This record gives sequence, C-alpha cells and structure tokens, in this order.
Amino acid sequence: VQLQASGGGLVQAGGSLSLSCVASARTFTLAWFRQPPGKEREFVAAINSFGNTDYGASVKGRFTISRDNTKNTVYLQMASLKAEDTAVYYCAGRRIDTVAVATFSHNYHYWGQGTEVTVSS
Repeated sequence: VQLQASGGGLVQAGGSLSLSCVASARTFTLAWFRQPPGKEREFVAAINSFGNTDYGASVKGRFTISRDNTKNTVYLQMASLKAEDTAVYYCAGRRIDTVAVATFSHNYHYWGQGTEVTVSS
C-alpha cells in the first residue's frame, strides 16, 4: 500500500491548515505522526476502521482526524497552530485492525513520504 500525503505549507501561529493522505488500497487504522526539526518522530493522531480516534497530548483539542473510506483518505485538520507544531508530518497505515487505536510507530506497516508544516511565530 502506498500513501501520499499533501497539504503542508507555511502558516502563521494561530492559523489553521489541513492535511490529507490518500492510500492506494484499503487500510485499516490510519494515523499521522510528525518529526520536528532535530527531534524524534512522535504520534499525532490516529483513527481506526471502527471510527475510534486518539490524539497526542500536545494536539488534543486543536487537531481533528477524520477519514473517508470511499476515497481511502485520511485528513488532519489543524487549528490554533503553534510554532512547536512545525514538523514534517507523515501519514501511516496498518494492515490489521484493533478496537484500541495504535499510537506507536512500530505498529504501522505503511508510511507516506511526509509533508512539511512550518508555523511562523
């Protein structure tokens, strides 16, 4: 399965931005991770085929993940952006599904190429 992320760009602090990721085939859990400059990759949000979602603590209440199964697409709506949200955002997918949403990167089998988000303060 191939994942293609898009929607990154430059935005001012306090602004909003939406990312999307299209999978080449049906994928169960879809997620977003990010890697800030000079830091480790971290979990952002995920949604499984049951519609269950989970969010990283730093984005909870500001970011919303959703999916359109007819288009094999996952979205990430980001609001109230902060400078610390600056990162390369990666979408990821799992070939298995669980009721509990997976939040660790090693649980994911497919990865997109990443899209860069820069938030200016």
